[in-house]
Amino acid sequence: MFRAALKSLLGRKVRLLMSTFAIVIGVAFVVGTLVFSDTLSRSFTSLMASTVGDVVVRPANSDAGSEPTTRTVDAGLVAELADVEGAARVDGNVAAFGVYVVGQDGKLIGGNGAPAIGGNWSEAPAGHDLEGLDITSGRAPEKSGEIVLDRATAVEGELGLGETVNIVTATSQGALSAELVGIADFPEGGSLNGATFTAFDTGTAQELFLDGKDEFTDLWVTAEQGTSQEGLAAAVAQRLPTGVEAVTGDDAAEEAASAIQEAVGFLTTFLLIFAGISLVVGAFLIVNTFSILVAQRSRELALLRALGASKKQVSRSVLVEALVLGLLGSTIGLGLGVLLAMGIRALFAQFGLDLSGHSLIMAPKTVLAAYAVGVLVTMGAAFFPARRTSRIAPVQAMRDDVAMPESSLRRRFVLGMVLILAGGVALAAGLADVVSRPGWFVGAGVLGILLGVASASPVISHPFLVAAAWAYSRAFGSIGALAGQNSLRNPRRTTATSSALMIGLSLACTMAIVGDSAKASVDKTIEENFVGDYVVSSVVGQSFSTRIGEQLAEVPGVESVWAQRFAIVDFGGDGQGVGAAEPATMRDGFDVEMLQGDLADLVDDTVVVDEAFAGEEDLQVGDDVTVQLADGDRKLEVVGVFAENPILFFPIVTTPQTLIDAGHRDSDNFLIVDSDGSAGVEAGLEEVVEKSPIVTVKDQQAFAAEQREPIDQLVLMIFALLGLALLIAVLGIVNTLALSIIERTREVGLLRAIGVTRGQLRRMVTLESVVIAVLGAVLGVVLGIGFGIALMHALRDEGLEVISVPADQLLVFLLVSVVIGVLAALLPARRAARLDVLQAIGTE
Repeated sequence: MFRAALKSLLGRKVRLLMSTFAIVIGVAFVVGTLVFSDTLSRSFTSLMASTVGDVVVRPANSDAGSEPTTRTVDAGLVAELADVEGAARVDGNVAAFGVYVVGQDGKLIGGNGAPAIGGNWSEAPAGHDLEGLDITSGRAPEKSGEIVLDRATAVEGELGLGETVNIVTATSQGALSAELVGIADFPEGGSLNGATFTAFDTGTAQELFLDGKDEFTDLWVTAEQGTSQEGLAAAVAQRLPTGVEAVTGDDAAEEAASAIQEAVGFLTTFLLIFAGISLVVGAFLIVNTFSILVAQRSRELALLRALGASKKQVSRSVLVEALVLGLLGSTIGLGLGVLLAMGIRALFAQFGLDLSGHSLIMAPKTVLAAYAVGVLVTMGAAFFPARRTSRIAPVQAMRDDVAMPESSLRRRFVLGMVLILAGGVALAAGLADVVSRPGWFVGAGVLGILLGVASASPVISHPFLVAAAWAYSRAFGSIGALAGQNSLRNPRRTTATSSALMIGLSLACTMAIVGDSAKASVDKTIEENFVGDYVVSSVVGQSFSTRIGEQLAEVPGVESVWAQRFAIVDFGGDGQGVGAAEPATMRDGFDVEMLQGDLADLVDDTVVVDEAFAGEEDLQVGDDVTVQLADGDRKLEVVGVFAENPILFFPIVTTPQTLIDAGHRDSDNFLIVDSDGSAGVEAGLEEVVEKSPIVTVKDQQAFAAEQREPIDQLVLMIFALLGLALLIAVLGIVNTLALSIIERTREVGLLRAIGVTRGQLRRMVTLESVVIAVLGAVLGVVLGIGFGIALMHALRDEGLEVISVPADQLLVFLLVSVVIGVLAALLPARRAARLDVLQAIGTE
């Protein structure tokens, strides 16, 4: 039986290899995601290990995974710690984010995603004698006006030694220029993962980032040979004053790497979701392929039963074919997954996450996952067709026509309705956020509904198929009638094929509605709440120098400039932003409506909170909120509750000085400019920000367009990923039609014998394909509209109040489905038209 299964597989290798493509795509997505994720993890681990000393001395309650703050350690500790037993040397470091390099073309380098780092150049060795950044050409900066850049930044900006480099900082100095005197790189390989690094001499760095104080962001203590990090940290800690701590380099590196990996961990989940979608769609293709192939082999299988093969042996022979197919698809998918990982790496390099300096990591778990996923999905998809083979009676081998036993449509309909009901309950529970892991419930609910509709579709779609058959007969005569009847002949096969397309299009329609609704909500919010005449903000979403606002206020025609800043802090274990603005700014610039308390009471170490947040946390005026700022936990008194205001980006708002006192940098994130409407104001504002390309000036329309842009980018990215699922669905239509032509070879020959031309035959096959594609599109659009509206309804409390269904996009989806049907029919129709009439009639 094993040999018979292999011979059967090889005899139909072309048909089965088409199905392999589906499993290859799904496995490749899983492998590519895992390889990219492991590479990302290893790169951050190695990078962080090479950017810390053996012992790091820093202000207490610091976090190596957070942005450097203005909290410092005294420079006098360098000399004091130098004679600690086991210490080889002590070096002081100055570090800050928001130091942007401008290339020769006047555009920013990096800064979008990975940080733009600035600091002093230090010769201090990394922990465990690891090779860190080293100057590979030129020399170290020695005085003000000289800098060192990392090699990737210099190459991207086309900056060479001796050239003047324009730099934009978030400090009070703002923009500055310096001569490039050195280029640094990792001699043993590696990269900054898309971050940029600008190094000054120590005095200049202290002047820029620490207001000229003789202090450091942290100190590195290098261990002597034979001294452990733990022992040296303990010895150093005994010499430290209150408010300063010593941690091992290993702990600091792990802390920083874990924080970054957690921040980008959604990438892995995001990509694995689409791998799952591809596998589900591929499973439909495999089920359909095996169902057709088993049906075509029914006489052969019946003959095996007549020769003494048991039910289990016949079923196992089909599963053996599936096993071989799964192993083959997994192997090809494994290789393709590596190429996909390279593509993912190149894609995210465009968004600032550059891993080009690191080799891809192929872990054993990735190989195991590839074969586990590929084999299990293929075997699972082949299980039900294999099970049906056991119901073939041996006596059927004597008959001229053998039909595979089919399950009851009523049973499938009942199963489908149960799945739809269960999926609807899970979806509702997830969207209502009444369960512990709502995301899982939403995913399970969507999958349940999709599988339920796929199961019940032979009954649900019957009216559509009947209507299509009637329309075809009226529009295309007898050929149209034949195409319609062929679609109705085996509704299971027709709907199973269309279900793959249904899944892809339903998710595409959902995203179209979410994207369009999000943009409509943004437009409505901005239209109703836009204050002032111009908005000034950073193109990379980071802070910028307070000097920008001061210069804008001096532009003729500008009446006032209102500033807001914010910091990402920890609140109850969850990341949460804290905004900061002066009370006068909130009252006169942002039109904040107070529901409780008075803005006049907003002073340092107090906060006002929005009404939704106050309700969630049960906060009243006079309560305390504990927030983990840069210097640790702080209790801030609630002095007011304000109505939701879109200009205030975060639900907790304090004074700017509170953030500054806690160690957050003195810089702005968002400005609103009021003008007297005179001519030339906008030109004057543009002139101020011209030397600072991280900042842009926008009126209401430009601001709305800027807010819509990331939504469009996200939707396009998701459409691109869903395109793979749609490609598998198209392949499914091609495969089904091709196998159907083989199954109906004798019928095709008879049609040709009675006068049907090749053109008419091609038209008949094309019409069948269009029915399948349009059926999938209709089901997908209907489900997509339902999913999209339900999702947007659940998100109405998140500020997405407008539900917009893009009818034009949905119409395009339906028209594209017709094109898909025509294109998918090209090869099967050509094959049908080229069949030899006499040989086709003689086929058994």
